[in-house]
Amino acid sequence: MTSSTTETNAPGPTALHGRREEQAAVEAMVERLRTGRGGVLVLDDAHTWEPAVQAALFDRLTGGSADPAVRDWLIREAEGNPRLLTALVAHLTPGQLSGSRPLPDPLPGGEDVLDDYASRVDALPGSARTLLLLAAAAGEHEPDGTGADLALLLRAGGDLAGVGPAEAAGAIVGAGGRIRFTHPLLRRAVLRRAPLGHRRAAHTALASVCSDRLPRLVQLACAAGEYDARLAADLAAEAAVPRPHAERSDALARAAALTADPALRTDRIADAAEAARLAGDPVRARALLARAGAAPAHGGIHRVRGLLALADGPAADAGEALLTAAALLPPEPARRALLGAAEAGWARGDAAAYLEAMTRIPVCADDPSLEAYRAGMCAVLSGRTAQGHALLRRCLDDVPGTGDPARLLRAGAAALVVGEVETACAAGARALAAVRAYGPEVLLPRALEHLAYGELRAGRHTRARAHAVEGLRAAHRIGQPNVAVCLHAVLALAASVEGDAEACAVHADAAASGAGPHGLTQAATLAVWAVARADLAAGRPGDAAARLEPLVAAGPRRGHFAVRMLAVPCFVEAAVQAGRHPQARRATEEFALWTAATADRLAPAQLARCRALLAPPQSAAAAYESALAHHDRMPGEFERARTQLLYGQWLRRRRRTREAREPLRDALVVFERCGARAWAERSRGELRAAGETTAGEPGPGPLESLTPQQQRIARHVAEGATNREVAVRLSVSHRTVDHHLRNVFAALGVRSRVELSRLLAGDGGRRDRGVEIAAQL
Repeated sequence: MTSSTTETNAPGPTALHGRREEQAAVEAMVERLRTGRGGVLVLDDAHTWEPAVQAALFDRLTGGSADPAVRDWLIREAEGNPRLLTALVAHLTPGQLSGSRPLPDPLPGGEDVLDDYASRVDALPGSARTLLLLAAAAGEHEPDGTGADLALLLRAGGDLAGVGPAEAAGAIVGAGGRIRFTHPLLRRAVLRRAPLGHRRAAHTALASVCSDRLPRLVQLACAAGEYDARLAADLAAEAAVPRPHAERSDALARAAALTADPALRTDRIADAAEAARLAGDPVRARALLARAGAAPAHGGIHRVRGLLALADGPAADAGEALLTAAALLPPEPARRALLGAAEAGWARGDAAAYLEAMTRIPVCADDPSLEAYRAGMCAVLSGRTAQGHALLRRCLDDVPGTGDPARLLRAGAAALVVGEVETACAAGARALAAVRAYGPEVLLPRALEHLAYGELRAGRHTRARAHAVEGLRAAHRIGQPNVAVCLHAVLALAASVEGDAEACAVHADAAASGAGPHGLTQAATLAVWAVARADLAAGRPGDAAARLEPLVAAGPRRGHFAVRMLAVPCFVEAAVQAGRHPQARRATEEFALWTAATADRLAPAQLARCRALLAPPQSAAAAYESALAHHDRMPGEFERARTQLLYGQWLRRRRRTREAREPLRDALVVFERCGARAWAERSRGELRAAGETTAGEPGPGPLESLTPQQQRIARHVAEGATNREVAVRLSVSHRTVDHHLRNVFAALGVRSRVELSRLLAGDGGRRDRGVEIAAQL
């Protein structure tokens, strides 16, 4: 697999500087529009406005009271033209802007803007104007941006002599046997400016020469002037043929426009919206739903609204919409709606809501794999773990034999619940390949998220980050902020391993800010875990324990039910180092019960490590050796290195420095290979305290006269740590730190912490992990 963030594709400094300037200009314009300051705004056709600036203009025009779906559709229709956006808003009623009344089709307003565009070609010869009209009409069945087939236009009555003048006027560009308008609004303007009879004649001429059935039907629909039941039925039939979802959506929307019967028209609008959603176009999907109006008792409309909200709205709202839809739909679509409602319950960590949705699904006798998944998940969440795992393992049989991405994603979820992490990664990889090859586009961000999370669980952090970055871009492009929130959480966890504290904080903040308003408890829990693990890597166990305790403890404040046990080993390590032994023991006891029930191959080693941390001195060494023996039987070198680091630290504290060096060296090698910088620095610090300087490490400089323990204390104090914080980080008493620090001051001839910080900063002390991070920030 090729990462989307390779060095060869990275922008250079000049490009990055240009982008920063451009972004700053956009932000300044947004602020100007938001506050209403800065004088008169000039709205012209010379510049295309960025979407963020258009959104700010829209909010200023409507007072921020319009429905977001209406806003997104009008911004798309305006094609970046502020004059057109202003005109479209001015011609809609308050009810239409709020989404309570359906939008007119076509949208009124903007005639002056389109007339200005059309006037640019008025002086062209007749052959050029005819060709442009045919090209504009052909755009109704061609994908956006691809242009029109010149040969088709010539068969429909176009004149090749018209190409040259049209190109010379800057109206079109030609390449590869196709011609394309230089601006999408120009195509729309040419079509609108032509008399109705000429437009219909152009569509009819194109229909007569189209060899494919769907383009021919689309052109006939454009030429139709009234309801046409037969043509509508033909379009709906073509939409049922396997084809790209965007084409299906367009055919169904046109069929709906030709349908006189209100109930059938609403059915077709709902189907068109669902096809647009599957095509990864939520803006068009919501615009189509707006045409249906309220439609209070239509299951298809509620289902699409619920699935759209599942991707970009509050999870609770999505769940309620999908439960409502299920009560109105026939059995098969009702089942799909209930699966979506269950997913909403899972996202917000509401086990009762998840169970409610899954138990409302009737027994799936026609789909044994789905039935095993339904019954297995219900059993696990009802406390019948062994029975549930046995059922869920049946779903894993789907992984090698199916190409259905939805089925593969279910199998991957089942594998993670059971603890078969490698199987989950295989299912995620197959699902991603299937989506890329066959669609639907709407599943691409989710497939990347599932794969990235599975790889994270498997300890392949670099791969997880690469897939999560790609997934984040796809989620933003397709309009799935809830999936983006989950991917930010995955990236925060990856950064907490790699030691990039700044990246961890940025991604965790992004996850938390999106998770809160939409009730995405799973993403919020992962983000907190990531920050806590970064605290632990940086030698702040007290902070890490304080973050994790509410998530792993029993009670209403605990974290997501599917994540909390995964965070227990981190919590136990932090709690023991912070002196919270009773809480660590309780968490370890619960983790032992979970380990006995899961197939997660890493859990026994993590449990042994937790027990070693809590063991009395006479049995701790044997407990650490037992944990390492568990690690030897499975992959997951990062977690093994963490155990070796803790073991080496324990040996050093017992003054068994010679024995401590071997596990510490091994841990350092693994952390460096994994790119886990903060963890590697902890290992180097322990090795220094054990009397060994790592290969390639610079000498201690002004600290050369100090003992290894004094050097570590001096570096931590220079970073700004208090004596108590240093004592916790080094697992020594507060008095020991006080004693060593007095000797450090005397040996170096400094009188304060500030002087010590300046001394180390002036001599390259930034090589130490804490000062490195401070310099990056």
